[in-house]
Amino acid sequence: MESLGQIILIPAFKPDEKIVILIKRLFSEGFRRVIVVDDGSGERYADIFMRLREMGCIVEQHEKNLGKGAAIKTAFAAAVKKFGRENRYITADADGQHLPEDIRKVAEAMKQNPDTLVLGVRDFGSGNVPIRSLLGNRITSVFFRLVCGRKCPDTQTGLRGIPQGLTDLALSADGTRYEYEMNFLMDAVLKVPFVYVPIKTVYEDDNKESHFRPVSDSLLVYGRFLRFAASSLTGFLVDYSLFRILLEKVFVSTLSTYIFLATAMARICSGIVNFLLNRRWSFHSRQPAGGELIRYLLLFIGQMAASGGLVSALSHTFIPVPAAKIIVDTILFFVSFRIQKDWVFRSRISH
Repeated sequence: MESLGQIILIPAFKPDEKIVILIKRLFSEGFRRVIVVDDGSGERYADIFMRLREMGCIVEQHEKNLGKGAAIKTAFAAAVKKFGRENRYITADADGQHLPEDIRKVAEAMKQNPDTLVLGVRDFGSGNVPIRSLLGNRITSVFFRLVCGRKCPDTQTGLRGIPQGLTDLALSADGTRYEYEMNFLMDAVLKVPFVYVPIKTVYEDDNKESHFRPVSDSLLVYGRFLRFAASSLTGFLVDYSLFRILLEKVFVSTLSTYIFLATAMARICSGIVNFLLNRRWSFHSRQPAGGELIRYLLLFIGQMAASGGLVSALSHTFIPVPAAKIIVDTILFFVSFRIQKDWVFRSRISH
């Protein structure tokens, strides 16, 4: 059997016998380097991880459960420490959803496409997909298309072939739980092309063994966008409140000059609030603030000009001005999110 060079990384939380079967078959498929992370499973599962060590796996351990994203980061850190940085990686789940033959398909696709992110894509048109998984993937796929501008048929797949050039991103992407995988995809889309490999869709017992919490984990998956929306709402409230205060308590006049001054002062203050919230909270930026502030200011001016120009243009059509304002600003909201994510607060991690 040909030895396959990719390092297999498997986060595991309270696994059962399926992971032992998976590892045996991976070794028989030709994989030689497998790292499993025990994400705080507890003493009850110690025997399973001991057996994996005896089979030849490297097993890292979290004393308590930190989440899937944290476990993947630990696996990457262990791979870099043990084998160096000149490697390619495949992440896979421990619950039996990813078959060894499909993991091998991803490995073969990585050979043919060495500088791409290879995603194992499930067929959600098959009849054995639980409704919550079907809806969840459809929603996240539409969301990904809106905010990243690229189609991804399976944003939630855990079977991913990750090239060497994304090692730094894998180690530093935001999140410690399921949101890590979405954040990684949203950042990787700027760095490498995606390649999609069809894999079998496996859901046993209606996927009841999944550790995904539909409400709390979904909020985490969409966390970056929801934080952006919350900061935008905060900026709007600051803008509106300050405008009213200036006009009614400071200038005490509705002359056009004072309306303009109140509008400008309120918009500047709300822009500062929005910039600070997005920098620290929405995008967790670690870059110098100076360059980001200049880029944000350019976006800020451009967005105001675009809003005014487009609403004015639409006002000459059959669309009422209030409706035109809602349509334009909704579109600009998504555009602004993409520009801030991809340009204003973009991580400068090297390819």
